[in-house]
Amino acid sequence: MAKILIIDDEKSIRKTLREILEYEKYQVDEAADGAEGLGKIQKEKFDIILCDIKMPKMDGIEVLEKIMALSVDTPVVMVSGHGNIETAVEAVKKGAFDFIAKPLDLNRLLVTIRNAMDKSTLVTETKVLKKKVNKTFDMIGESKAIGQIKEMIERVAPTDARVLITGGNGSGKELVARWLHEKSNRSAAPLIEVNCAAIPSELIESELFGHEKGAFTSAISQRKGKFEQAEGGTLFMDEIGDMSLSAQAKVLRALQENKITRVGGEKEIKVNVRVVAATNKDLQKEIAAGNFREDLYHRLSVILIHVPSLNERKEDIPLLAEHFLKMICEDHGMPQKAFSKEAIKELQKINWTGNIREFRNVVERLIILCDKTITDKDVIAYARPLKG
Repeated sequence: MAKILIIDDEKSIRKTLREILEYEKYQVDEAADGAEGLGKIQKEKFDIILCDIKMPKMDGIEVLEKIMALSVDTPVVMVSGHGNIETAVEAVKKGAFDFIAKPLDLNRLLVTIRNAMDKSTLVTETKVLKKKVNKTFDMIGESKAIGQIKEMIERVAPTDARVLITGGNGSGKELVARWLHEKSNRSAAPLIEVNCAAIPSELIESELFGHEKGAFTSAISQRKGKFEQAEGGTLFMDEIGDMSLSAQAKVLRALQENKITRVGGEKEIKVNVRVVAATNKDLQKEIAAGNFREDLYHRLSVILIHVPSLNERKEDIPLLAEHFLKMICEDHGMPQKAFSKEAIKELQKINWTGNIREFRNVVERLIILCDKTITDKDVIAYARPLKG
């Protein structure tokens, strides 16, 4: 049942609103002035706050400002018999969900409350999703290698320096890129990802720089590329070593001049983007073989971060196992399981060619197939690849 707080100095108004809202099955609490209302807001969680504007001691606008300062997510609906357009605009600018004039229109009030409830639910769901996302992208490990990466991220993230992340498939390069963005001054702007290996070479330029209508057969409308989509934020170019030489030349120019040109276009477009790149290839060998431009390598590798393989940090396996165990059981809605000490030791013996990605999949398989306590025998039976 939704809980609504009414802040109004007129007892008759509070009584009328209470009767209406309780009839509509809402739970109602009251405050006779702003100070009392703020006290209740700090102690209890409300789904909606109805606040009068004209009150003694502390007017509604001041109450609204203090509610916003408390970083309370509850929608605030301002109510006033002395309202005008200017007051309504001021209230909304200061963070109010809506403004309703007295005498109250019952239908308008109930519609506003329902809309505010929808917003409140959306905010809660968004918070839950963000927690899930953050949990998914936690950097787990206490090994020396992971400690050095975390320290490097703290130092480098606040700058605009370009970063080249190296490491094997599934080792966590994308995770490093995400944390570089999250801890940067660009975190409020987008992080746009592009997997250079997954896009055909003839389409990579259109993907990165966009295209004008009619630039090629399937270009039926103008399209912004990844550089423009990442404006003000970070562009993460994964598997940069798989990019064609012609696309490399255009990326080099974009990095040198902070300008791009859409495919089929002539106009230069300024871009403000931080580029973070990643590769599982040895780019020095690719340069020697003529597959990668040396000048682009030097542009991208202002800062180099190498992500070690799981085989190089097996001391992190107990922490990783517990992390994935808890997360996967929650995601599947299953009772919490546990690894025996012997099972952990068995996991540490495995050659993890697929790194963290492979390890997570194995943990999920063990959770699904095994009993409450996962043993070393379970690991031997289900974790190792089948021998044919």
